Amino acid sequence: MSPEVVKYFNVIGLATGQTLIMVLFSTMFSLVLGFPLGVILCTTDASSGLRPRKVLNQVLSVIINILRAIPFVILVILLFPFTRVLVHTAIGTKASIVPLTIAAAPFVARVIESSLKEVDPGVIQAARSMGSTNSQIVFKVLIPEALPSIINGVTLTIINLIGYSAMAGTVGGGGLGDVAIRYGYQRYRVEYMVGSVAIILILVEIIQVIGTALSNHMQSKR
Repeated sequence: MSPEVVKYFNVIGLATGQTLIMVLFSTMFSLVLGFPLGVILCTTDASSGLRPRKVLNQVLSVIINILRAIPFVILVILLFPFTRVLVHTAIGTKASIVPLTIAAAPFVARVIESSLKEVDPGVIQAARSMGSTNSQIVFKVLIPEALPSIINGVTLTIINLIGYSAMAGTVGGGGLGDVAIRYGYQRYRVEYMVGSVAIILILVEIIQVIGTALSNHMQSKR
């Protein structure tokens, strides 16, 4: 095998690993941040929440809407100072996890809120009639009932993060996007561009298949 081919697979392999690391950790951190926010948004809704808190709900909604409206590349640049403070650098795989998490957390919050609101109100009323507390309704009724929809939402979040991670490569974030820019675009190496795009497509397809299968499995067990 020629040195050029070895270099190609080394570069693509390293970039794929960086992309997987960025997506994995940003997914976990965004779920940690976004899941509670989604629950709060649902339970404090003025019209259908378990504990309506109009002001709190509106404040959170505005903050989430603002974060979701900022284009990801601009968000990365805006977060450079915060990222440096947090991880002591603003470039590279580790640094990219910060803006990826902050970009995905509001989306996760809306996904969780929407999924929980899809639960049949009759199920909630039945739980209330049996003396369940609000916490019990959330953790033993709302979340289990909404789980198939939540899985679909998390799947969509991961797919979005794969796309975001590629964009992070344009500002020194590493991963497949960085390879596509540095090798494919700037050096006119088409094989690097094609390889990066192909792996991103494969990752998206794998995540979608797994997510759909899990959602259907959870739906069949209800």
